[in-house]
Amino acid sequence: MLTGKTIILGVTGGIAAYKAANLASLLKKQHADVHVIMTKNALEFITPLTFETLTVNKCLTDTFDRNFKFEVEHIELAKKADLAIIAPATANVCAKLAHGLADDMLTTTVMATTAPVVIAPAMNSNMYMNPIVQKNIAALKEYGYEIIEPATGHLACGVTGVGRLPEPEDIVDYVEFTACRTS
Repeated sequence: MLTGKTIILGVTGGIAAYKAANLASLLKKQHADVHVIMTKNALEFITPLTFETLTVNKCLTDTFDRNFKFEVEHIELAKKADLAIIAPATANVCAKLAHGLADDMLTTTVMATTAPVVIAPAMNSNMYMNPIVQKNIAALKEYGYEIIEPATGHLACGVTGVGRLPEPEDIVDYVEFTACRTS
């Protein structure tokens, strides 16, 4: 159980973003306080209202949102997080984090947290196996980020191979294990 745990769920702009809704729901069913941060590109695949309904928390999408109580929101959320998970994590967000680029609400919050960060890459097989992406993932591991390896199977682009986001139930199991281990 994740009772009393504050979980940041980062959702990036890949087709697997639809699975993040189920992931948010499952985390909430484990009694976690789930805060979703979506990248601009994630908004093309799924809406913030979905996550707000499932988590009963405001879904954050904009670092410069003026409709909030006065606090540096990404810093406050980063401080109270027990764990952050990015699922799906695109090649773009993996590259940003591997190189210390914090230019949106998700990357600034992740860079500001001292909580464990779990990254679940999901993308086309060729993208995932690209040496640059593999180097970025290796760098993330070096920096202490935990990586959930993508599953193999049929991808939305019609290819069968590595790059699928693992099933939300498997991600929740990993999050529970990580949260318990670091308590």
